[in-house]
Amino acid sequence: METRIAWQTLQAFAAEVFGAVGMPAEDAQTEAEVLVWANLRGVDSHGVLRIPSYVRSVQEGGMNPRPNMVIERETPAVLLIEADHAFGPVVTTMAMQRAMAKARQVGVGWAVIRNTTHQGAMAYYALMAAQQDMLGLALVCNPPNMAPYGARAAGVHNSPLAIAAPAEEHPPLVLDMATSVAAFGKVSLAIDQGAPIPVSWALDAAGVPTTDASAASILLPAGGYKGSGLAMMFECMSSIMAANPLISTTLSGQAVRPGTQNSVVAAVDVATFTDPAAYRRDVDALIGAIKGLPPAEGFAEVLVPGEVENRVREERLAAGIPLPEGTVRNLREVAKELGVACPV
Repeated sequence: METRIAWQTLQAFAAEVFGAVGMPAEDAQTEAEVLVWANLRGVDSHGVLRIPSYVRSVQEGGMNPRPNMVIERETPAVLLIEADHAFGPVVTTMAMQRAMAKARQVGVGWAVIRNTTHQGAMAYYALMAAQQDMLGLALVCNPPNMAPYGARAAGVHNSPLAIAAPAEEHPPLVLDMATSVAAFGKVSLAIDQGAPIPVSWALDAAGVPTTDASAASILLPAGGYKGSGLAMMFECMSSIMAANPLISTTLSGQAVRPGTQNSVVAAVDVATFTDPAAYRRDVDALIGAIKGLPPAEGFAEVLVPGEVENRVREERLAAGIPLPEGTVRNLREVAKELGVACPV
């Protein structure tokens, strides 16, 4: 059973919840927008189902609703931001805006963010750049939650990566993927839906494959050694570059503040290399060529990155966002606790 709700209503509710835990109104609106944006695109694992865990994190001293964000180092092309455990979308949108400004000046902007928290769907930030005729990139690392290839214990993070490129007639190409077979948010969604998960997704706490979403404890890497190898390198690009290693620190038994993440966002100005209009047309040509290939058996068509999400968005803009029963129940509980009217 699911409940449909208009995106505007859901976004207003989310913003009110975040305001109730102490966020300034502008930051609360940013956070709500990023979450509902994910729901609109069908990425429900990174949408409003996260609200209860965010509220708990604030209450437990993890996520900081009023952070003191500081740019600690800066050159014409790069910057290092200390986020003070800000809500991820608040600091990451700021970081990408600054990276894009640098890209306009010197061709590329690269921002490393230290001590952020959950950022939502990473494609949001990559698309910020694509919408300005730039190539956008965003990635993130956390403490370990995924088994490296050949291990049965968590040793790396399932570091998500998003890359977006502008097109002309088509929407931007955007790839948004975790280095695991599935993100933990999809496990949370399965719990809310009361559904099992594929056996290839996760291990239980004992390191045994499981189809029980409630027992899932350790994610499995996508592509075996390829997924876990990428995850290790992303730690080198973000956490270790920010002098804030999370994986080795955790594995050595040292405490890390719950919810801590490190991240990279980058923008590359297409005009530095080629004519932006020509670039967009060439991306269109690439999309057309791929979609013109004959579909494999069992497939109706060949899809390109971001296409499924764009179609879901059109449907949900018109018909509303579907929320499973478990998500509705959790949102009602949070609303009651905070004294906020719940629209579902």
